[in-house]
Amino acid sequence: MKLPLSDRLLACCALVAPGDRVADVGCDHGHLGIHLLQSGVARSVIEADINRGPLQSARNNAAKFGVKERMTFCLSDGVRSIPRDFDTLVCAGMGADTMISILSAAPWLRSSRYRLILQCQSKTPSLRRYLSDNGWYLRQERVLRDGRFLYTVMEVLWQPEAPSLTLGQTYYPPTICPSPEAESYYRWVREGLRIAVAHRPDGENQAALAELEEWYGKEYDQ
Repeated sequence: MKLPLSDRLLACCALVAPGDRVADVGCDHGHLGIHLLQSGVARSVIEADINRGPLQSARNNAAKFGVKERMTFCLSDGVRSIPRDFDTLVCAGMGADTMISILSAAPWLRSSRYRLILQCQSKTPSLRRYLSDNGWYLRQERVLRDGRFLYTVMEVLWQPEAPSLTLGQTYYPPTICPSPEAESYYRWVREGLRIAVAHRPDGENQAALAELEEWYGKEYDQ
């Protein structure tokens, strides 16, 4: 029996390397981890959630779909209480503030041993800025459409020697993979900045907008 998965979570799964040991933090009902095990991509999955209800739901679903024996279930605030024997950390469906809080509380994640897959729901430029300012490198970012909304999924590596993102790049980084959705995302970001600048013409929004239009205007505004 196969588990249906949203396009947003499928995009996260697509960045998991075959044979990875995965920690799914904020696992909700466990669908992402179950899919990774059913499809033979992940070797094992740690399911973690701050709330008992979703964690029990993940446990029940894992048993229903026959993958419970390859899962570890942890009641955990972020990564505070999970085992550290994993390769890839997945955080999906959270806002930037929550993700930043999780990463800031876990300095042990700052290691080439770990890889992050992050799907941010809000304040994405703030998350990119935090990552860049704290030694993380956005190796790639994919834009996808799920229903009416555009989302991005980031693959992030610990590379403190990597150059920092500029202000404009925190809104639209150069490692975004080209696609029709990426073009739509650029236009959506640009429009949001234009609205912000119209209300407050000075400051960072104006500088970020100028960068975006200089770098990508000719490419996307044909």
